[in-house]
Amino acid sequence: MTLRRQPTLSDVALRAGVGTTTVSRVINGGDRVSAKTLAAVNHAIAELGFVPNLAARVLKGERSKTIGLIVPSIADPFFASCAEVMQKIARGFGSLVVVCVTGNEPALELENIESLCRRVDGILIAPSQSSSAPLNNRLANLSIPVVSFDQPLNKVDIPGVVTNNFHSAREMTRHLLEHGYERILCIGGEANFHTMLERVRGYTAAMREANQFPLVDTAPRFRSDEETAAVLARHLAGRRPPQAIYGLKNTTAIQTYNALQRFGLRVPQEIALAGHDDFLLASSLRPSVTVVQQPVEEIGRIAARLLFEQLANKAGEPPPERRGSRIMKLQSKLVIRASCGCGEAEPTGMLSNFRRDAQGTVPRDPDE
Repeated sequence: MTLRRQPTLSDVALRAGVGTTTVSRVINGGDRVSAKTLAAVNHAIAELGFVPNLAARVLKGERSKTIGLIVPSIADPFFASCAEVMQKIARGFGSLVVVCVTGNEPALELENIESLCRRVDGILIAPSQSSSAPLNNRLANLSIPVVSFDQPLNKVDIPGVVTNNFHSAREMTRHLLEHGYERILCIGGEANFHTMLERVRGYTAAMREANQFPLVDTAPRFRSDEETAAVLARHLAGRRPPQAIYGLKNTTAIQTYNALQRFGLRVPQEIALAGHDDFLLASSLRPSVTVVQQPVEEIGRIAARLLFEQLANKAGEPPPERRGSRIMKLQSKLVIRASCGCGEAEPTGMLSNFRRDAQGTVPRDPDE
């Protein structure tokens, strides 16, 4: 059996009646090509089934029309939404998006960068560690533009898009304090992440302003419903259980909601709940969940546009108006629903029934 030879750039040029340089221009966006010629070349490409050799183009210094996106997870609604918006922006510029998932593992993150940097025109990255020396050093030495989002890169001059996590966490904590809750438990994993550190800092500032003692649990124990339930059980069974819980990310808030339902605790009458990052069912649950809502689509859109602005500049530098504002900080907002106590009956008998009915299901405080 004889395999069919793959059509080449020269084949397309011959079929369209133009030179190979013109075909190359069409493949790279159609600059300085008339509408008539553009149509002829595209028709020839479709007729022959021509597929550009991206690897060869990259070696010759041409654009691959491909963007790399590195995220910790695509199961997380925040990163999934960012990816969807970035893909739309990239498609508008005639580019594809290749997604790599790191699971917040620094070694895998570096592997993804090495794999992508030889194949893509630029990289969008939600870094695992803002201050990681190996990560910052490698990105600083890339010959392609990079834009970070969600977390900044602290040690290199790389543009990024973040939200004001400190301010929004402080405002959410103040809102819970205004309800009269004094013991507000702040929980979530990934304690060494920039976003988590800033949210804890905002929560702590609000608690201290109100002369209340911060209750923070950010140990790496919030990976599943079972682990989160176990952590909450220990806090709820203590001598002074929390009156409200603030989850530092959407998955933590969801796991906390599930655990409170399992424990038979009424939200917000017996314990209030708020989360950071909105999620799909937050407004549909009963009670609906109060959250800090980040401008997810705006984050993805601005980060992608920053990258393509750099690509449009021959020197690989951002346009002059972007200089001096390398990190763009966007504002989040509080979406007030029922779980914090707004529009609901006043809290009654905080956790009294829970501790009486636990009967060994929840570990007791050893100091009792």
